[in-house]
Amino acid sequence: MTRDSYLFIGFLLLFAAVNAALLATGAIAADWTGFGVILAAGLTLSLYSFLYKDNPLYKFVEHLFVGVAAAYVLGLVWYNTLLAEIVNSLILGEGKDRWSLLMPSLLGALMLTRLVPRIAWLSRIAFAFVVGLGAGLTIPRYISSFILAQMEPSLRPITWSIEGLNLVIILVGVVAVMVYFFFSVEHTGVVGGVSKVGIWFLMISFGASFGYTVMARLSLLIGRTQFLLDDWLHVMK
Repeated sequence: MTRDSYLFIGFLLLFAAVNAALLATGAIAADWTGFGVILAAGLTLSLYSFLYKDNPLYKFVEHLFVGVAAAYVLGLVWYNTLLAEIVNSLILGEGKDRWSLLMPSLLGALMLTRLVPRIAWLSRIAFAFVVGLGAGLTIPRYISSFILAQMEPSLRPITWSIEGLNLVIILVGVVAVMVYFFFSVEHTGVVGGVSKVGIWFLMISFGASFGYTVMARLSLLIGRTQFLLDDWLHVMK
């Protein structure tokens, strides 16, 4: 047996011993709620075992998570869309606007033709409609959120205040970043200096986004650690 096999067996024995002690002392109730806590703790520790190395236990829990998530989404789609909208409303006629569901149902059926190679080309009609509709709904929102919203602070009148200083910083940042991405002129002299300022603004923006992502991941880690120490081991009470 390899070292990893010994570690795997030792982890299972230690986990079983800890849970047996918790059940014996009454820290975890011997019911379905307690079983759920033990199962959640085992899955959490199995996922964190990837910090040691990629192992079969981690792969099992990873596949379990993907399978449960897929089944959950399938259940939502069936009960909220297929059963409620198509079967009950369109076929059984329980809804008031049943004929308004005919075209969406037809487009959805055309997407399923991808499963039949001979008529798979029909799915292009549905996908083209979805892509075109999605682009038509998304492009105006992106223009309003990222372009017009970015231009609006740059066009405000500058005053001698903290808000005016913020407007100056935004204006300098927008102009510098635009100069950096303007490759028709060689980045030398004044243009090169302004483009370097644009690089600084880009790095600050990327750093802030990365920091926000790290904080979000740390909040998840803190939540799982609190669950292990409080709900499972009861060492925080």
